[in-house]
Amino acid sequence: MNNKTSRRRFLQLSGSVLSAASLGMWPLNLIAGNSGKPTTYRVVIVGGGFGGATCAKYIKLFDPSIDVTLVERDVRFVTCPFSNLVIGGLRDINSITHDYSVLKKKYGINVVQGDVVDIDAVKNTLLLKNGKSLPYDKAVVSPGIDFLWNSVEGYTEKDVDILPHAWKAGKQTIVLKSQIEAMPDGGVVVIVAPPNPFRCPPGPYERASLIAGYLKQYKPKSKVVILDAKQKFSKMPLFTQAWDTLYPGMIEWVAGTSGGRVTEIDVAKKTVFNELGDPIAGAVVNYIPHQAAGAIARKADLTDASGWCPVNQKTFESTKHKNIHVIGDSAVATPLPKSGYAANSEGKMCAAAIVSELNAAVMPDPSYSNTCYSLIGKNYGISVAAVYRYDGNKIIKVKGSGGISPIKADDSFRRAEALYTSSWYANITRDTFS
Repeated sequence: MNNKTSRRRFLQLSGSVLSAASLGMWPLNLIAGNSGKPTTYRVVIVGGGFGGATCAKYIKLFDPSIDVTLVERDVRFVTCPFSNLVIGGLRDINSITHDYSVLKKKYGINVVQGDVVDIDAVKNTLLLKNGKSLPYDKAVVSPGIDFLWNSVEGYTEKDVDILPHAWKAGKQTIVLKSQIEAMPDGGVVVIVAPPNPFRCPPGPYERASLIAGYLKQYKPKSKVVILDAKQKFSKMPLFTQAWDTLYPGMIEWVAGTSGGRVTEIDVAKKTVFNELGDPIAGAVVNYIPHQAAGAIARKADLTDASGWCPVNQKTFESTKHKNIHVIGDSAVATPLPKSGYAANSEGKMCAAAIVSELNAAVMPDPSYSNTCYSLIGKNYGISVAAVYRYDGNKIIKVKGSGGISPIKADDSFRRAEALYTSSWYANITRDTFS
């Protein structure tokens, strides 16, 4: 994208591509042509995040006659996007917490609070933890990510409140925030970044930035150390430039070949060890574990050897079990990233695919978009964006689409992107939950 094209303009264009070219007037025509059909189909959706909630809403928008049940374990959903702002003291957690009241009242979605513990792909039923079962004609599984707890020696699931991951927003977000607030000035915050692939946002590099912003104001003798198994990361030149500008000497990034690969953790001493055997201690240690598809996806045999769920990238139907679709972080949708924006986009396309099939209609050609904003300071934002389409049997990036924030930009540009970040969040949460 030409640097002269603003990020706001790109979002307008990509939104138009998604809503007009991909969905168009198709739903209205479909409903009009099938308004007298006697069958009421049942769709059950597991997970009420950006993928699942969006899919539920758009199925009802496309065909209100379909019975849609959304199963979510929590009464309210706390978003991973903007959770780093809570940790950095720029937002209150209530501002990133959303409920399902509008989805229930406005769209007639049946929201069930509970845990899905198994899926019977032969009998087309979901089993809840309370013993009840839900029959379906189509199931959508959108459970997000889960953690591989044994990937580093010495750290288990029971250690999360001592060394929080804060990679599922909510309680963990507050735990990490409280630990940073309580640490002494001069202390070190150690962030252990996860290997690829991982859910983002929240991003470890944005997190480091906003923690440094808090420390600069309240604990200026402190610093942040990022230990990273990777050799590079998304928007790296933009991040390092911003760190030099905003937080000189406060953020140290250590690459995998330089000692950034962590292999062992002493939880009690809040010390991590890299593969060279070097100990790195922190007043606060934010260990972000290796990741895989959500637990229910693994239990239901929807994953392959990679730990993620292979899908037909046009319809997001599982390649392992018919009538089960997987969207969001758990799905193999490369080159789409594992982001909230991508999950929202996938939710719409999955809804179109399901309504098409149930109505014996032709599904429109899918297209997808993703925008990833990162806030490095209160008035300093950067972004990367792209548009994707389905080509043959896979998703591909549209050549020449999207773009990344220019490395050479003045303060007004960075401030504008910070404002766009807030607008982006307001728009995607409204689209998902309202």
